[in-house]
Parts: sequence; C-alpha cells; structure tokens
Amino acid sequence: MWSRDRAVAAPDRLRSEVSGAERVLAVTDQLLPSPSSSSTSAQPMAPLSVRSRESGSKIQVSIILPVHNAECWLDDCLQSVLEQDFEGTLELSIFNDASKDKSMNIINKWKIRLEALGIRVIIGGHDSPSPRGVGFSKNQAIAQSSGSYLCFLDSDDVMMPQRVRLQYKAAIQHPNSIIGCQVKREPPNSTERYTRWINNLTSEQLITQVFTSYGPTVIMPTWFCSQEWFSKVGKFDESGKGVPEDLLFFYHHLRKGGEVFLVEQCLLLYRYHPYAATHSVLESTIWQHRVQFLEERALQHWTSFTIWNAGKQGRKLYRSLSPVNQKKVVAFCDVDKNKIKKGFYSYEDSKDLTGGTFEENLESLNLQEGLDYLHFS
Repeated sequence: MWSRDRAVAAPDRLRSEVSGAERVLAVTDQLLPSPSSSSTSAQPMAPLSVRSRESGSKIQVSIILPVHNAECWLDDCLQSVLEQDFEGTLELSIFNDASKDKSMNIINKWKIRLEALGIRVIIGGHDSPSPRGVGFSKNQAIAQSSGSYLCFLDSDDVMMPQRVRLQYKAAIQHPNSIIGCQVKREPPNSTERYTRWINNLTSEQLITQVFTSYGPTVIMPTWFCSQEWFSKVGKFDESGKGVPEDLLFFYHHLRKGGEVFLVEQCLLLYRYHPYAATHSVLESTIWQHRVQFLEERALQHWTSFTIWNAGKQGRKLYRSLSPVNQKKVVAFCDVDKNKIKKGFYSYEDSKDLTGGTFEENLESLNLQEGLDYLHFS
C-alpha cells in the first residue's frame, strides 16, 4: 500500500497535489530495456517427410490463416508453414475474405506443395464486393478446421520452423492459456519500443499490464490455444473494420479465467506496413475499451487511488472515468514540478517520458505492480 509515511519518505522525487492515496494508476509512457542478447534466434530447418504426417490421422494443430489481398506476402508466409519441424499432424485452414488480387492463385499453388508433404489444406472464402473483416474470417477458418489446437497466423507474417512445435508443447502444459512468443519486427527499426515491450514482459506483467495502450500482452499473430478453450471463450467480434477483435477476445478470455503464457523465443517475423488491418482501428476506440476494462477489473475494487501523470494523459483518463471512479481519485502525481504547480485543469502537451524517474519512485516506495499500482499508458 502507498501510505502517507512512505510518500513523505521520498519528498524530492515524489510531488503530489494530494497525498495519502491507497493505489497508484500510472499513465506514463516508459522505455523498457533492450531484449537480452541471450535470446535464441530461430534457424531454418528442412521440412518433414510425408510419413510423419499420415493422412487420416487425427489433426493435432490447425494453422488459422485469414487472407485479404495478401499476394505480396503469401509466398513467404506459406513457405514458413511448409518448413515447420512439428512431428505431429498439421493442417492449414485458409479463409479468403473477398481478395481481388492474385491471392487465390498463390494459395492454390501452395495447396499442392503442402499436401504433397502431408499437410492438409482447407480453403474457404467468398467473393463478395466487400470483405467481412478479420474477425469474421478467423471465425470461419476455425469453424472449418479440425485440429485440437489452433495456431493463428497473419498472411503478412512468417513463422520460424520451431514455432508450432514449441507452442504446442506449451499449450499442452497450459490448457487454459493463450500462448504467445517473442517476435522479430520487419522492418527492423519499426515500432522499436513496442517490440521491446512485447519481448521483455515478465510472466507477472503478462497479466498486470493488460490495461496498457499496446493491447494484448501477447500479440494476436503469435496466439496459440486449444480448440476447446477457444470454444469456451467464444468467437471473435465480427463487426468488421475499425473493431479491435483481438483485444475484445483477449479481455473476454481473461474474464473467463484464462491465463497468458509466453514462449521466450523468437518464433515469428512480424511485419509492419501501412496496409495492416490494425491501422483501421481508431485510438479513441481502443481507449474506450481499455478504460471500461480497467474500471471493471480493478477500479471497482479500489476505494481510492492516485493517477501518476498530472499532464494531458492523466487528465484525459480522469475525464474518461465514471463519476463513481472519479470520486476515488485523491491525487495527481508527477516528476514535473510545473505540472503540479499549474494544477489539474491547465492544458499542456506532454510526451509523458520520465527517463526512469517513475520506476525509481516505485522502487523507493516498495510498491508492487498489480497490487499497489497498474500501468495504463
């Protein structure tokens, strides 16, 4: 707990309009350390023989692949399916969401190659004038699949050869979990801070940092889970463009008592480009869902709390809260004296970077993430 005595113990670091809050809600934008140099990089391996994937055997893993106008990336993506070193039975379930390019030609070509190596390929889709969206496509691909486990893959990404094998092993050990993995970003310098966050979360932070602006603590293209657990959680939202179907599913997964597990190896090349579906989701939409989940999962159980950020983001969060939770805010804290002196309602642009001072404050007060404080931004 953050008591009045502890707050006073570090007067030079911590400045508050009102002291004595029982909880701290952090609205900061922090840089995490670079990934450890000891992380294992995946190396290409030769495909398995046909005999190791006998047709007619029960399918253990279905790779779920929604496709919409993906001709630029499909060859690399499907090559990575072929190169999996998983020794069990594998199928690829593709749903084509009204592609207008040469995606289907590429898929049909790869169907022959994949099935020659014992990987069953199921193809569904539609040719309507407009796509139905990622949520609909994933639901359809899952519905036509038969695997006991689901391995989600985006058509613009590339799996490392050991991905299915390692995540399958983890999924058996964690049956009610969404299994993720570390990623390599392409281009290498795109979204550097986001990539560091993805790859450096501790097992505890996979749960405590579910409220941050980055979204699910294991990113959707790395998801792996049992078909049984997916059915228990429910389908993806099918509202279409502009809806964060992965975030909504992830929140519902947590509500159902689901857990999160990260395989600490880089198992996916995660591409960044302007055509990615994630760009269609407005920041304001994400913000609204995050605030609602924060209030539901944490704030309703708190009698009072402090918002760490007396700048623009802190004020925005305060205004987004329900009247009941606004009344629980007893302090606004910041390392910037000017923000505190100006008061809560003064407008000010801020990058919300503290250069590590925020972490130093928490450490000096012996506060525990998830118990005494939560990250929001």
